[in-house]
Amino acid sequence: MDIRALRYFVAVVDHQGFSRAAEALHVTQPTVSKMIQQLEQSLDLALLERVGKRFTLTDAGNVVLQRGRALLAMHEEMGVELADLQQLRRGDLRIGVTQQAHAPLAPLLAAYHKRYPQIELKLFEGGSQGIEADLRSGVLEMGTMLDYPSNAAAWQDFDSFPLTTSPICLLAPRDSPWRGRRGVALTELADCAFIFYGEGFALNEVIADACLRAGFKPRISSRSGQWDFVASLVRLGVGVTLLPKVFCDTLEKGQFTVVKLQEPALDWKLMLAWRRGGHLSFAARAWLDLVRSKVGTALVER
Repeated sequence: MDIRALRYFVAVVDHQGFSRAAEALHVTQPTVSKMIQQLEQSLDLALLERVGKRFTLTDAGNVVLQRGRALLAMHEEMGVELADLQQLRRGDLRIGVTQQAHAPLAPLLAAYHKRYPQIELKLFEGGSQGIEADLRSGVLEMGTMLDYPSNAAAWQDFDSFPLTTSPICLLAPRDSPWRGRRGVALTELADCAFIFYGEGFALNEVIADACLRAGFKPRISSRSGQWDFVASLVRLGVGVTLLPKVFCDTLEKGQFTVVKLQEPALDWKLMLAWRRGGHLSFAARAWLDLVRSKVGTALVER
């Protein structure tokens, strides 16, 4: 059913005539007559019984009038709601966030909320690999993912924008043999117990692959998806771990040994990703615009 023809029909009834309806609609009378005729033909029912210049509603006309008013009201409400979305007065933003992304994302999310206070921020926390799966399935519109060599093929399916890059460092107990060193080779850690990360964290794969290339398989003493807890376990001597400098810099320096990994040098590259060719809501597009305008050298650790 043509919504415009329905609108013309209701106008004819409301204005009690084709001429007055045409005047109110700012169209010609033949246009109104043609649209009513097309509406009747599409329904295969007569809606008006014409007697000279006057008309009465048929039973079908009464049904179409009542339902038509409701449909037109719903159409109007839909237009208002869509306009609200376009102007970002409502809606939500669904982002997958790894724990590692809290520091670089928090100021950006605060800026977004200040600019668009009516948009609800729905943050789904998890590992990079889980976020990738949710992006593929459409559960999430955007999410943070790590960029690393063995995941290169995934970027064929995603567009992305770099959020931050940070060198990976050894985090060890305060009185470790590496205290005071400027750098450490991965081979020096072959006999250490490693604290690894929760299931679905891409950093597991990055570190495990680097260890295998260095000639050893890491011995894992424990796992946690919470970096603060990982750091606590390191401080208590449960093992060592490898974490981005951007996180290590937030820890109390006197409690840990923090040494940059140099052989091989590894970078933690955090990307904002979204499915290539997928639909982005108005809220998501506004988020992407804000991130692109805000992210600069201040958020990049070298």
